[in-house]
Amino acid sequence: MPDAPRRPVPTRERDPSLPPRISRGRDAARQPLDEERELSGLQGQRTPQYLVIGHIVADLLPDGSAVLGGTALYSALTAARLGWRVGVLTRGAYGVTVEGVAIPSLAEYAGELSIITQDAERPTMFVNVYSAGRRAQTIRHWAGPIDLSGLPPHWRNARVIHLGPVAQEIDLRQTGALTPGFFGATPQGWMREWPRATGGRVTLNQLRLPPELLGRLDGLVVSDEEIHLAREAVERVGARRLGVVTTGESGARVLYGGERVELPGYPVRTVDLTGAGDVFAAAFFIRASDRTVSAATAGRFANAVAALSLRAVGAGGVPTLAEVDAFLEQHDDR
Repeated sequence: MPDAPRRPVPTRERDPSLPPRISRGRDAARQPLDEERELSGLQGQRTPQYLVIGHIVADLLPDGSAVLGGTALYSALTAARLGWRVGVLTRGAYGVTVEGVAIPSLAEYAGELSIITQDAERPTMFVNVYSAGRRAQTIRHWAGPIDLSGLPPHWRNARVIHLGPVAQEIDLRQTGALTPGFFGATPQGWMREWPRATGGRVTLNQLRLPPELLGRLDGLVVSDEEIHLAREAVERVGARRLGVVTTGESGARVLYGGERVELPGYPVRTVDLTGAGDVFAAAFFIRASDRTVSAATAGRFANAVAALSLRAVGAGGVPTLAEVDAFLEQHDDR
C-alpha cells in the first residue's frame, strides 16, 4: 500500500491566526501544530494518553449541509472532556468545499485534541437515512486508507489506543506495531462494504479479525444491531478480557472472563442519539484501562457518560468529568 502524505491537522493553513502550540502540562489547551514543524513538532509532544485512529467523516444532512462526525471525533472528544490528553490519526480534507458542500474545519477542536491528518482529496462522506428506528447508510466519497506508519513512534504506546474504523480505513496488518497499555476497538467499519469506485449503499458483513489481533485486544464494543455479525469476536475477547454489546438507551451487556453482567441505561431526555455508542466506548475503555476497576463499574460509568451525551445535538452533548461525577452521585443507589 503506498504511503499516504502526512501532515498535522490542517487548521493552521485554514486559520493562520491560531497561536502556536505551547505545552503547559496536562490541563493546558492544545493548539494545532505549525505547518513548518510537521512531524518534528509531533515528535516533541508528550505521548497521548488516549489515541484514536479512524476517519473523521462528513455527515450530509437533508438540507445539503455537512457536519463532522465519526468514531474518531466523538470518542476523542469524550476522552478529552474526561480529562485525558488525546491524539487522533485520521485522513481526509477539512475546511474545504467539496461538490458545493462546505466541509467544516477542525479548528474548533484544536484546543482539545492533537490531530494528525493524512491528506485526501475529500473526506469520507456519509448520508444517513433513518426509518422505523433503523439506519440506512450511503457512502458518497471515501478518503482512503490510513497509513499507521504515519504515527510518531512514541504515540504507538499510548495508555489507551482505540481502533475506530468507520469505512475499512485501517489495515489490520499494520496494527501489530501498536503497543498500548490498553487496546480497544469498535469494529463497525470493518463490517461495512459499499461500491468504492462509485460510492453507494452500505451493507454489513461478518466481522473477521485475525487471531493475532483478537488475542491482543483488551476491549471490543459493538451495538445490538451488529452483534449477530460479530458474536464470535466479542465472545472470544470477552472470555479473556472485555466484550461489550451496547443496547441503546437500555444500557449495555458486558462479558468479562467468562462472566456477563447486564447494566441498565440511565433515563434522560433524549435530543440526539448520534455518536452515543462512540461516547460509551471511549468512556468504557478509559475506566477499564484501570485494572483495579471492575467490568461492571466501567460499564456503569460508560452508560452515564453516554446518557448525558444524548442531551444535545452532536458533539456539543459530550459531558465533562465533573458533569459525569455529579450525575453518578445522584444515581449512586443503583
